[in-house]
Amino acid sequence: MDFIAGAIGGGLSTAVGYPLDTVKVRIQTERRYNGIWHCIRETYRTEKVWGFYKGVSASVLMVSVISSVSFGAYKNFLCTICKLRYGAADVKPSKLDVSLAGGAAGAVRVVLMTPSEVAKVRMQTQRNPHPSDTSPQPLSEPRYRGSLHCLKVIAKEEGFGGLYKGCSALLCRDCSSSAIYFLTYSALCDWLTPAGKNKPGFLVVLLSGGFAGVLAWGLATPMDVIKSRMQIDESDQHKYKGLVHCARESVRKEGARVLFKGLGLNCIRAFPVNMVVFVTYEAVLRFTDRY
Repeated sequence: MDFIAGAIGGGLSTAVGYPLDTVKVRIQTERRYNGIWHCIRETYRTEKVWGFYKGVSASVLMVSVISSVSFGAYKNFLCTICKLRYGAADVKPSKLDVSLAGGAAGAVRVVLMTPSEVAKVRMQTQRNPHPSDTSPQPLSEPRYRGSLHCLKVIAKEEGFGGLYKGCSALLCRDCSSSAIYFLTYSALCDWLTPAGKNKPGFLVVLLSGGFAGVLAWGLATPMDVIKSRMQIDESDQHKYKGLVHCARESVRKEGARVLFKGLGLNCIRAFPVNMVVFVTYEAVLRFTDRY
């Protein structure tokens, strides 16, 4: 049931946070924007509302699958760790157990999500001026006609490795942030739940989920910047040789602050998105337990 609850929560959260994710990716990968509002204005001026939702269809589907795997893997890893350490799966896990299970779930998630992340970032950074703002017809045919076409073009031109660009940065990002994510949520729920109650109330779930998301994304932002830059590096560019080279070149050209581009936006987006994830997850589990 954890897999189903995670899938529903992930799908709903994507619908909530996708426009801000597009803005975040553009700020991280392009130097033409002066800030969040400048990026929002320019995107709307040239591409209208649809500019914020490029690649959303595949993202909703993949995030649902990935969220399902993430929550399901976390729960199964946690049960396995508890069995190995204490001899039973239903004992209360320690904070170390929760962190280890969260980190392992993050590693599993990376294997599935990297191709969809590459397609999402390429779609979000692709420019398609709105006809009414330039001329009656689009200036040129877009390179990628959709998320699936994007994946097909990448596989054809860049090979299988192209689908896993930025995998090293994504692995660093998700293992650490996933460990912090589940640890923070678990710790806050324990702390805010009154003594004698077995399960946290929905207000506690909302707050714990929101703050867990903010803390996890605060930690993840530097690797998120590197990941996005590596993933937009197409076959004819070869700007970056790997994670370390990308980080070094980015810092050399734009200073250390480049690693924190989109930090505020990540944190703003993370709170409502992860509130939705956890409250949906808990609601689905409690509904199935009851009926």
